[in-house]
Amino acid sequence: MTTGALLAVCRVHALLPTKDSTGVTAIDKRATAGPVKVHPLGLTGDIQASRKHHGGPSKAVYAYSQEDADFWSAELGRDMVPGKFGENLRVSGIESSHAVIGERWRIGDVLLEVTEPRTPCMNFARYLGESNWVKRFAAEGRIGTYLRVLKGGHIEAGDAVVVEHRPEHGVTVGQLFAGLSPEQAARLQAAHDDGAILTPDVAKVLARAQAQMKAQQVPA
Repeated sequence: MTTGALLAVCRVHALLPTKDSTGVTAIDKRATAGPVKVHPLGLTGDIQASRKHHGGPSKAVYAYSQEDADFWSAELGRDMVPGKFGENLRVSGIESSHAVIGERWRIGDVLLEVTEPRTPCMNFARYLGESNWVKRFAAEGRIGTYLRVLKGGHIEAGDAVVVEHRPEHGVTVGQLFAGLSPEQAARLQAAHDDGAILTPDVAKVLARAQAQMKAQQVPA
């Protein structure tokens, strides 16, 4: 059983204007003090400006690891404080970018389930003001993970983060983001056949990997 720590709980500080159809982004998140309530669509007091891309039940909470943030702090020459990646949870001792799809985290009385990786967007790049940021962030694979809320409740900085369950298929959000190998796709499909719930985004990646494998098969 893996145990880490919740370093910060982050909620939107201000909505910023964007050039996309939504018109605003809620990526500017800051650490908040005291207990925060967690519900099926995220944190009380937080906003998901675009639930199509960064919200809804399967993307209710976004977590990012301090270890990955430390890497970027060194790379960028500035302190990437909690919330700077648009995350709701800054955790330590938990490899959010390598969490297994379906992995379950217990934080206080809240139970979360790992669903899929974060896909960087232009709003993220504009917020940080880093050139070529989307490509650079993606190339490192330090992408963090989205989680769904299985049981709501309250969390606050200082709580333990306990990985209570890790599926045997072993396919991580990082592997899904990088592109599934045939063996990984087979394991994920088997887990799905056994009842594992995959988000629509994960199902699309799996279907695409299976289609590519089929196209590459050479007739006997």
